[in-house]
Amino acid sequence: MQEAAEPIFDVAHLGHVELLSPKAEESLWFFRDVLGMQEVARQGQSVYLRGWGEYERCSLKLTEARQAGVAHTAFRAMSPQALERRVRVLEASGYGRGWIEGDVGHGKAYQFVDPDGHLLEIYYETEKYKAPEHLRPALKNQPQRYPDRGVGVRRLDHINFLARDPAPNRVFMQQELGAKLTEMIRLDDGTEAGIWVTFTNKTYDVVYTKDATGSAARLHHIAFWVDNREDVLRAADIYLENGVYIEFAPGKHAIAQGFFLYAHEPGGNRIEVASGGYLIFDPDWEPVVWTQAERAKGQAWGTPTVASFHTYGTPVV
Repeated sequence: MQEAAEPIFDVAHLGHVELLSPKAEESLWFFRDVLGMQEVARQGQSVYLRGWGEYERCSLKLTEARQAGVAHTAFRAMSPQALERRVRVLEASGYGRGWIEGDVGHGKAYQFVDPDGHLLEIYYETEKYKAPEHLRPALKNQPQRYPDRGVGVRRLDHINFLARDPAPNRVFMQQELGAKLTEMIRLDDGTEAGIWVTFTNKTYDVVYTKDATGSAARLHHIAFWVDNREDVLRAADIYLENGVYIEFAPGKHAIAQGFFLYAHEPGGNRIEVASGGYLIFDPDWEPVVWTQAERAKGQAWGTPTVASFHTYGTPVV
């Protein structure tokens, strides 16, 4: 019997995402006023925002650009030593790009790409959020007062990348970063059409799904967490009142069992508000493999997956 590889716990969690928008002011309105995120800084063409439950200063960098999409995605390392270990592995892999000095909210970071070409980075030094007087919470174990506007998202939850081929990206995440594969879709011809990996005890932090257009390095969506299903339903009503395009109305996923709502922010990026699902405590978790026939049944309650889910992403092609 082959001995199992020692788990790698060098990546602590998904840290932040830089999202691009050709309609920067309208996108800012969506994240700040509709989702209820807090603006914490501005620099150049970028605005930095946070969810009310996040310990770091910011989780979203919103940058004005010619077209929508994701500029980079960042992970926080577990320690300075963990950061150095991952950098050595990434440099040896050939996917490394090199160090940057840092950005608002975090120190130096090492940039690299995945096999599909998405720009990623890993850092350790971070700025812990300190709420100003008007945002101080009643409970000292909460970083910020609950917002009095919009959906009130708690934190950045996960990112879903579109990829020409999810399989090499899965291998990269497992071998170079130490991610755990939790669920996947395998088609009848053996193709891996979707993979879900995690660095924590959540069901997933990163997803790769097959891009039906054959494009590379696009974004499917980023997701923000709310505490319960009712918050997701409330978000749908808030979207309705504010004229936000709802692509996929609230429902329950079969994979990971999360409760979802998908919409397009004004810049064109797909945004999910999510809750529910399950946690994984099993140290030798066996990945759940879904067949083509099983996925053809739709979501958990039989709701068909919208056709645009397989083709729409940003940048738009």
